[in-house]
Amino acid sequence: MKLDYKIIWVEDKIDTKPFLSLKESVNKHLEDEFFNVSIETAEDFDEFKKKYEGNETFDLIITDLNLNESHGSEVIDFVRDEKHILTEIFFYSANSELSSTELINNSRITFHQMDEANAYRELGSSIIELINLTISKFQHIVTMRGMIMQETSSLDLKMENIVKSQLKKPELSESILPVLESLFDNIYANASEKFNKAKARKAKDILRDNILFNSSQKVFALGEILNILKEENFSEDYTNEIILIRNQFAHTELIKDDNGKEYFKVKNKEVFFDKDFCREIRKNINKHLQNILKLEKKLKSNQV
Repeated sequence: MKLDYKIIWVEDKIDTKPFLSLKESVNKHLEDEFFNVSIETAEDFDEFKKKYEGNETFDLIITDLNLNESHGSEVIDFVRDEKHILTEIFFYSANSELSSTELINNSRITFHQMDEANAYRELGSSIIELINLTISKFQHIVTMRGMIMQETSSLDLKMENIVKSQLKKPELSESILPVLESLFDNIYANASEKFNKAKARKAKDILRDNILFNSSQKVFALGEILNILKEENFSEDYTNEIILIRNQFAHTELIKDDNGKEYFKVKNKEVFFDKDFCREIRKNINKHLQNILKLEKKLKSNQV
């Protein structure tokens, strides 16, 4: 699971009003699901091949049957036979040739015959239905855990770089001093606790310990820096919406109830793992990524 959702759409009429509207609807649907959307377009097989060779990480391929001088089956055969990749494919046509088209591999292909009466509305509905299916495959606990670890580690590194750069600024030294004192006190307390645990020789105490300068301390420092810079302080929300969720996935066992529903046990509270929970996670990661990127941009442009 990742936050990016990439589509390549092969259609020789892609710049006409109906398809521009369809493309906008697909884009909006994915944005409403809190994905970062990228929709590449190509008018024929040759343009598709060129763009696909440059970026093979598409989550969905959408192709018409008839493409100027080429054919949608060439797109599919290229991906399946030459690249040996099982990317989801949506294959559609307004004529009856679709059902009789021979393909090297029919696996993970959705066929859609357009009907004149409601052609574009039904086409859009079918594409979004397939997209929802691909999203549901992403929302498995193992995939979600991997995505959360990757994305939050990236956010953690960005946050750390901001904190370190601001702590070193001479012009902020007086304001930063109380922050450093608090950090030193926290690290000293942790170090003393580590020393005492090691001295006590109790294995259970050592096994439950964390590193000294942990994410919570970085968030605390970031929050204090945001206050000093008179910027909106999102550190508390970051702790609740990013760090705590990451810790739940990293350290909490997933449990199934008698009805097969999956949930986490967090402080004796059941947190259900479902599409709404996954959607909320994507929303919060994207929100805080934008918060940090916005802060980075301001710091680089010396506006704060």
